[in-house]
Parts: sequence; C-alpha cells; structure tokens
Amino acid sequence: MTNPASITAVDHRASTGEAICPYCGVGCRLWAEAAYGTILRVKGVRAAAANLGGICAKGVLLPQVLHSPDRLTQPHLRVRRGDDLRPANWDKALAFTAQRLAEILRTHGPDAVAFYGSGQLDSEAAYLAVKLFKGHFGTNNTDSNSRLCMASAVAGYVSSLGADGPPTCYDDIDAADLILIVGSNMADAHPVTLDRIRARRTRDGNRPFLVVIDPRRTKTAELADLHVPVAPGTDVALFNWIARRLVASGRVDAAFIDAHSEGFAEFAEFLRNLDEDALVAAIDVEPTCLDALVERITGSRAMLSFYCMGLGQSTAGVAKHNSLINLHLLTGHIGKPGAGPFSLTGQPNAMGGRECGLLAHQLPGYRFVNNHQHRQELEQFWELPEGTIGPRPGLTAVEMFRGLEAGRIRAIWIAATNPAASLPDLHQVRRALHRAELVIVQDVYHPTETSRFADVVLPAANWAEKEGTTTNSERMVSISERLLAPPGAARADWEIIALVARKMGVPGFEFARREAVWDEFRRLTSGRPCDMTGITAERLRREQSLQWPCPDETHGGTKRRYLDRVFATPSGRARFLAHDHAPPKEATDREFPLVFTTGRIYAHWHTLTRTGKADKLVARDAEPYVEIHPADAERRGIVEGQPVTLQSRRGTITLPARLTTSMRPGLLFAPFHWGDLWGPDRAVNYLTIAALDAQSNQPELKYCAVAMEPAANQVSNGTTDSAPLDGDGHFFHWFHSKSSKSRHGIGSQTR
Repeated sequence: MTNPASITAVDHRASTGEAICPYCGVGCRLWAEAAYGTILRVKGVRAAAANLGGICAKGVLLPQVLHSPDRLTQPHLRVRRGDDLRPANWDKALAFTAQRLAEILRTHGPDAVAFYGSGQLDSEAAYLAVKLFKGHFGTNNTDSNSRLCMASAVAGYVSSLGADGPPTCYDDIDAADLILIVGSNMADAHPVTLDRIRARRTRDGNRPFLVVIDPRRTKTAELADLHVPVAPGTDVALFNWIARRLVASGRVDAAFIDAHSEGFAEFAEFLRNLDEDALVAAIDVEPTCLDALVERITGSRAMLSFYCMGLGQSTAGVAKHNSLINLHLLTGHIGKPGAGPFSLTGQPNAMGGRECGLLAHQLPGYRFVNNHQHRQELEQFWELPEGTIGPRPGLTAVEMFRGLEAGRIRAIWIAATNPAASLPDLHQVRRALHRAELVIVQDVYHPTETSRFADVVLPAANWAEKEGTTTNSERMVSISERLLAPPGAARADWEIIALVARKMGVPGFEFARREAVWDEFRRLTSGRPCDMTGITAERLRREQSLQWPCPDETHGGTKRRYLDRVFATPSGRARFLAHDHAPPKEATDREFPLVFTTGRIYAHWHTLTRTGKADKLVARDAEPYVEIHPADAERRGIVEGQPVTLQSRRGTITLPARLTTSMRPGLLFAPFHWGDLWGPDRAVNYLTIAALDAQSNQPELKYCAVAMEPAANQVSNGTTDSAPLDGDGHFFHWFHSKSSKSRHGIGSQTR
C-alpha cells in the first residue's frame, strides 16, 4: 500500500497504488502511477476479480479529470440570497453551516432538513450521513441518487428473496449456458463486463447463448444470438407470457418449486387466467421470436440474467423485477453456479450506500426504519434515547424536492450528485432549489448545475485523493487507496460530514482515521444479510477485496448466495409474486404521439461528471442528440443533423436529429448526460416525468410522451436564467461573470 502521508500535491517522486474506478458499478480495480502531483497513467489490475485487467476508455482517461479550471479547492459562501458565492476558509464555512442547520432544526423540527447523496460517496461517508441525520438529527430524510437507478431492484430482491443483494457473481459468466440481458445496454454502460461475456463466447464457440431484450437495437443487441425488441414498458407482459408457457407445458423445475418456494399455486392460477393474445399484442414481437426465447430458456441448464435501468426506471419497476425473478424460480435457475438474477449498479458504491442505510426507508446493515427492533438496535449502538429514530420512512429523492418547493423541507445537503441535471422534471427541481432556505453542496467541482443554487459549497477530494471503501455489483467490498493529496483545502467526504457534526456539538464523530469509521459501521452488519464482520479495515489493507457475507475474519467471503436454497424470507423459501401488466403512467395521444426514452452512451457518464473534462471523450460525443426512426422523421420533414424540437407536458428542448433504423417507429432516444452548463434547452430531464413506482419510489425516467417537429417552429421551454456560452463552448458561470468574468473549464460537472 502507498503511504498517503508520503504523497503531496508537489511530490516529484514516482509512486504507485491501486484505486477503484469512480465510474460505474463494475468495480474495476485500477493500477495508477503518481508523480508531480498528478496521475501519470492508469491500467486495469489483472488479478482483480471484477475486471481481470480490463478497463474502458473512461477509466484510461481518468488522469485528465483531476486538474481542471473548475476544480473546487476551498469552501464558498453566500450569506444572503442574491449575493455571489465567495471563497471562505473552513472555519467560516463550518460555523455558517452549523449555525444555519441548528437554527432550522430548532425552528422547524428535524423533518425540515434532508441529505441527498449518491453511490459515488464511499461507505464511510454514507454511514456518517445516516448516523448524523437519522440518528442525531432524528429525521429519516436521507436518500441517494441510487433511488433513480436501484430502488426497484432493491425492492424486487427483498420481496422475492427476502433481502437485498444479488445472489450471483461475475464468475457466473463462465458457468452460464444462457445469458439474458434485459433493459441494459452493457456495451455502453458496463463495457468491461460485456467484454468478459465476449471473451467467454470467443473462447467457447459462441457459448453461452446470448439474448438481449430491448426496444432498441443497441450495440449490445447487435451482439446477441437473439434480440427480442419488446414494445417499451411491456416487460411484465413478456415475463408473464413466458411464465404462462412454461407452466402450461410443464417445463418447470417442480422439485425446486416444491422444496424452496412459496406462492406457486396462486401464481399458476394467475397465469392461467391471463389472456395470452392480449399479452402478445402488448409485447408486439413476432411470435416466432417469442417461441425461440421460450425454447432457449427451457433448454438451459444455467440461466444468468443481467438487468439495469430499462427495468428499474418505471412505475412498474418492482413488478418487472419480481416477474423476472419468477422465471428463475420456475426453472430453478438460482442458487447454483452460472444462474440467477444479477442487477447491474450504475455507480461505484450504489450497493454500499444501501448497506449503510442511506435510502430513506433503510438503516445500516439492511435494517428498516419501520422495524421497532431495528430502530432500537441502532439507538443502543449510537447511545441515543429510545424513540430518537422515527418509524416512518423519510422523503425519497423526488419527494425531497417536492418537499422543498412546498416548504416542508427548509434545508438540503447535497453531496456527490447533481440533481439539477439528473432528476426528472427539472423545472420543478429548479423551483424547489430556489425556494429552499439553505442549500449545502459538497462536490469536487464548481460550478455545477446544482452548486449555482448553493448557499454553501464544500470542496471534496476527488477519486485518487482519498481512501475509501466501496461495494460493487457483485457484493465485492474493496479498499481504494489515496494516491495524491487533495488540492487546497479539499477534504474526503467523510471528513466533511464529521467536521460539520463536531461543529454542531454532536457526539460520536471524533474520528481521527477513516479505518475507525469503517470498523464502526462493519460491526453494525453482524448477523445481518450483508454481514461484513470479517471484513476489517486491517484485513482489507492486506487482501484489498472480499465479498459479503463474510461473518468472521477466517471466512473467505461468499461468491454466490443461496447455494443451500435457503432464502432470506421468514420461511426460508423464495416467493412467487404475480403482477398484471400495467402501461406506463403517461400515455401517448394525438398531441404527444411519440414515446421518449433516455440512457447512457459509451463516452460519457452521469451529468458529464468527469468525462466532460477528457478531450478524447468529448471529441467522440461532443453534443447531445435524438435518435429517430426514418419513418418518423420523413413524416415530419426532418433530415439527418437537423435541429428538432421535442416537447412534453413539462418542457421543451432542441437537439440535432440522428436517423437510425435501430429504433422502433414511434420511439425516440436521447442520452441524458448534458445539462444546462452545456447550453440552454438541451437537458432531456426537462421532458421526463416524475411519476413514481408505488413501492420503490423510483421515477419513470425511461418513458414519457412527446411531440416532435423541426426546430424552426420551436417553443421556448420557459427557462429564464440559462447562462450564455462563449465562442469556444466554455461556460461563463453567472455567479461570477458579473464581477470577475472568471472562466471555468468545459464540462464543469458534479461527480
């Protein structure tokens, strides 16, 4: 391990170390060489279980994102609304933050404050945020932008299998004979994992058989042996149709069902009463394609399913996850090598945030706020009076911003995320941030779309400048080394939270070292489904990565869960859960006749977080666009490259057209990465709807109704404070342009 104390921002000596990639949830371990206060080069670690030496272009170009003109190196404050944000020292920033939070808590009560974090916070920071807000402030208003991507997967695992967390691992790729990829463009969003599938197929003669279920013919779908182009929003109908065929033909694993599941009789009766013709009409796929899919499933000995936002970002998100898991239960493809449902996380520590209890309904160690015993356990551990932790879940991501606009929440602390670009219905988000009495933004860069609304901006350490613990998509807990000293006054995220807590006089935050935070949290997982008791900070330094459950220090970690076929439900049996197909919340009509969906592309990540600072990535995809089927374009007189106006019931944007037959007629696609800093009227989330899944509260970012026409007839989206761009495409931030005209680098985006 590199000794952090030996590396300074001006150290000319070359040193090496290893860190976890800060992008997606694959959890790639990277080797890096540092010198002269920067990272010279990065490559994948061949011995790392998650990536086996693999690395994507975003990872290779990470050195370019460390030092940019918009790097935040000291706190900023504005004491009164309407003032400019001005640099301040830590003492002044902490005193102001602590005083304002205390005033709001005293005047309006604990539920007037909220913390909104992300899966880019390490587990130490997520844990301390939960301890401060849910424990000492007494509010359950903590949530994460993982609510936008993983909440339905969490609820699906809990309701079907009894506990969160996939039962699978990446090694299952090498044991499967059938892989389903559902609602995920792995080629763009999780390329290293797809490379592993490709390598297996090259090595083993195009095995496993690859099925991709997606309305679009994506780069991933182009690799498939069978592409199933379902109509958008019809996944439940598809899974029910498959299940009905399996049950009707008797091609199910009866022994597994009898011994290890519950609810099958009711589920089978539900399937018998479905109208098969209506399901096929909804799915809108050739019957021969559907028949081929069923034959592949019934002929498989080990079926592995990967899935992502195409399932989760839906008002039927939990139903989709339950219905896919039903197929694994019917066929017995779970609890054995090469088989099981495998959710792909979109951020490096989306799993870790759930383990720490950052979501509004959770407590550390996969506990829940509505469970009296769970609340008592935390109150005793944190030495709090009984009843401190409330029994009702807090407000979730979208609800928080509704609460801000309504005045229920007066202060919000936003860390490592950019909701003014990433949440649906951005006009509402902007109104909410304007209405807030106190906005604290903790980030690596400034300005961002969100930090321009801040009263306090706190400088955080970047990916290579801090030590921290993360959990990837396969439950692999890993330590990431500090390779450089953070610039200026920037601090690790956990340190910032602890500093504010101490300034407010809150006990229990006197941590001198990160390891002490990790080991305190780790003890709270003892005996829980995500047991990490054996993953001590000292052991992680030696071994670097371990998969939970890992109940003691002699345990080697757990690659696969449920190998004994005992699930985490009270009965020990997995549950069949039946759901009718329900259409998306917003239907198309004469005024808004097209379906609009969003997603990632290979070159970029989230709201152009770091990727907007890597010249080669920006050169590959320099601007947003909308993909249109040629028939839809011809009907409206739209040609390739022409600016087109897209309008939903919430807003209007303008994007250049890309014509492609990879789209179904009637479906439009645009990448979501670009926000207001890249020009007005381009952020796709001005269009998207904030409708929520009733169980998971995950928003339906993948489906809304829009109208489209050539931009000559465009209507303004009503934005009145979009900032101008200079001739080079660089952003003059409106907080500073009036006084200093200081220039900030292109791609000034949050993590």
